[in-house]
Amino acid sequence: MSEGKIKIKGENDGLMLGFPVDMPFSEIMEELGQKLESGAGFFLRGTLVRVPRDRFAKEELAQMQELFRTHGLICRLAKLEPAVPPPTHAREKVKKHVSAVSQETAAETQELQRMLVIDKTLRGGQAVETEGSVIVFGNVNPGAQITAGGSVDVRGTCRGVVHAGAAGDSTAFIIADHLMPTQIRIANYVARSPDEPEYSGKAERAYVKDGQIVIEPIER
Repeated sequence: MSEGKIKIKGENDGLMLGFPVDMPFSEIMEELGQKLESGAGFFLRGTLVRVPRDRFAKEELAQMQELFRTHGLICRLAKLEPAVPPPTHAREKVKKHVSAVSQETAAETQELQRMLVIDKTLRGGQAVETEGSVIVFGNVNPGAQITAGGSVDVRGTCRGVVHAGAAGDSTAFIIADHLMPTQIRIANYVARSPDEPEYSGKAERAYVKDGQIVIEPIER
């Protein structure tokens, strides 16, 4: 699959999506649906996804949020700061609304893992550890290490040590544009990269199947 028109920007607690001005909503939904259904880890479970507040109509936003929800993701509107502080009575209404929304989504956010976004290359000696999932917009160099309770997605070459599902989740997976790690672990399963790994030219996914870690090419 091609890279697509939708742009992704990593933020501290999730992802921000950007859309071409002239891209019809039907095409946006089609591209998002294809990426989510492909199993390529375009978004890992529990990712907080933000979309521009003023880009879509109310009905369109509802459709998009439902699409993400069915794939275990949280879709929120990008916050826009008001130029002038609203009156006191308006602020009180906003507080009540925020409180209601917070209560409504509390159970949802507790069930989903938080996404740690790393917008740089991890160099040798650097280590990352989190209870949730991790997405790296860069390489994982030899000597770098990632330990995640969820899945790991590397938008670059992975040559370090990666442990997904560290708390025992054998359904977690590891994805990289080029997967050639020193060692990978998923839950209690361990595998090493072959001495001369073959590169298919596609992104690769490692997951547990029949009691062992297997690696296969995938489409982003």
